[in-house]
Amino acid sequence: MKLSPSLYSGRFQGRYKRFFSDVINTDGELLTIHCPNTGSMKNCLIENSECWYSLSDNPKRKLAGTLEIITNKYGNLAGINANKANYLVREAIEANVISELNGYEELKTEVKYGAENSRIDLLLEDSIKGRCYIEVKSVTLEVSKGLVMFPDAVTSRGTKHLRELINVVRQGHRAMLFFCVQVNGAKKMEVAENIDPQYAQTLTEAINAGVEVIAWRAKLSNMEIILDRAIPCLQDLLVPEPED
Repeated sequence: MKLSPSLYSGRFQGRYKRFFSDVINTDGELLTIHCPNTGSMKNCLIENSECWYSLSDNPKRKLAGTLEIITNKYGNLAGINANKANYLVREAIEANVISELNGYEELKTEVKYGAENSRIDLLLEDSIKGRCYIEVKSVTLEVSKGLVMFPDAVTSRGTKHLRELINVVRQGHRAMLFFCVQVNGAKKMEVAENIDPQYAQTLTEAINAGVEVIAWRAKLSNMEIILDRAIPCLQDLLVPEPED
């Protein structure tokens, strides 16, 4: 994903009322901009750390700026705009970067499905392969150098999505949980059971039911964000291969 124009540099000052952030720009001015992340942003809210934001020329917007990238506790860049995750994954699929998802004829977004009034992030369809339902989750929580976790806060919505994916598999379709890790240098991903034990339990049930889980790390800069490579994911929860 090319960022045009490139992002503006600033110094992060704080987040409040969930969707507001203060940033000091390179001219020393204090700006209040939109924070597009509903999670806790744990280990990302480091006062006076370097950050990057975008500006919109839409006159109807209350806040012209949007916080996009921040420097986390470990000095790594974290893409905190959760809305970017779907675009990054879709872009990678369309470029045939994700080998597990190659070969489908059609890609749709935000399709209604399920018994709990949900919308799937990405739906792949093919006359031979059938359907593949993909739920995308943006990961920003780094807990030690290179180790990232999801979620960073209790997510009843995320648990609901797991139940929906389980039902999709039971209906005979393919289902995938795709962790889009927006943290430079991430090497391994695990579930944050201590933060949301219910999500962790439901994720285990989903894996046992046949829901596929993969994680890809993004490479972030002020000019471009792309999915870089797959990283080991949820090794403790994966179903072991059956013995001969």
